[in-house]
Amino acid sequence: MKICVTGGAGFIASHITDAYVALGHDVVVIDNFSSGKHENVNPKARVIEMDVTDESILEVFKSEKFDVVNHHAAQMDVRRSVTDPKFDAVTNIIGGLNMYEAARETGVKKIIFASTGGAIYGEQDYFPADEKHPQQPYSPYGISKLANEKYLFYYKQIHGMEYVALRYTNVYGPRQNPHGEAGVVAIFAGKMIEGGQPIINGDGLQTRDYVYVGDVVRANVLALGDNAQGIYNVCTTVESTVVDLFRILKDATGSDCEEKHAEAKAGEQMRSVCSFKKIESELGWTPQVVLKDGLERTVEFFKEKHAHRATA
Repeated sequence: MKICVTGGAGFIASHITDAYVALGHDVVVIDNFSSGKHENVNPKARVIEMDVTDESILEVFKSEKFDVVNHHAAQMDVRRSVTDPKFDAVTNIIGGLNMYEAARETGVKKIIFASTGGAIYGEQDYFPADEKHPQQPYSPYGISKLANEKYLFYYKQIHGMEYVALRYTNVYGPRQNPHGEAGVVAIFAGKMIEGGQPIINGDGLQTRDYVYVGDVVRANVLALGDNAQGIYNVCTTVESTVVDLFRILKDATGSDCEEKHAEAKAGEQMRSVCSFKKIESELGWTPQVVLKDGLERTVEFFKEKHAHRATA
């Protein structure tokens, strides 16, 4: 298949690109490199440097004739979405519509969309949240992701374009950047490796569902199948605290830093955890990497990066 991966120079989508290339697919990466890195892009993928909001993207779709679009390009910083909701909407909603219209006009068979679990469900009514949990986003970021899901439903009903929306919880792993909630892994690991002092906001007992990027990649591979349709949580159904993260990372890095706390961030969600029963029953997906193993792999990546910088 010929697959377009937007945001393919970024953390998650670069790993997905690697997997698609390894399976023999013809992959074209579209990225504006505002946060993505050239070094992340698989050398066997072709790169088009372009913003998803650029209306000339239709010409790219006409010439390339994609079978599938995997749409990961986004404004992904929850806090920035709060301070600048217009920018978030232009990138995430208008950018998404630009892609879907180009896909509709050129006969793309399926859209795979990177959505979000925690930010869409908001303060949960029950634990873990399944796909039928009320959607009550507390941020423009969550609202923009939900809007994309609704537009994709429209394109399916009216134009017959298939879609899969994968609601990730907190994704972490190699190539991670410090943005987004799971960015705490990159921040803590980086500081510990460099001999710095990470700071835990509040008591550190707020929980999140941390899912390893390799497991997320497998969900994106399964999403290519004809039987994959609609919305799926991609998660572990395991709640881990920030203190848990701190202690595992401290052991993995060999750091001697203290467990220091600062004031809690206002309005921070205290508990977030989702259910993967639907994707397990329909696609056979389950998380394979436990938190300790995933964090150790992530630390190895950051150690190698740090060593490379030190010798450069």
